[in-house]
Amino acid sequence: MPAGTAEQLHYHEKAQQFFFILKGVATFEVEGETIEVAAQEGLHIRQGLQHRILNNTDSEIEFILSSQPSTAGDRINLSI
Repeated sequence: MPAGTAEQLHYHEKAQQFFFILKGVATFEVEGETIEVAAQEGLHIRQGLQHRILNNTDSEIEFILSSQPSTAGDRINLSI
């Protein structure tokens, strides 16, 4: 994920997600709470929670994302 970028706030009605950070430090907003996750750490996001990932650093971040079930057709974008 490029430096200084962020995804849109959203949630999933059915899918839960697990982010594992490989490189860098990711910032997550989950239900209005800010959480920083460093390399070799992970974060589980339960279904229905409003969330987004941000890269507030000057370096790119790399991560693995696992969603169960698939998020295809299960993403509801929100306005910030």
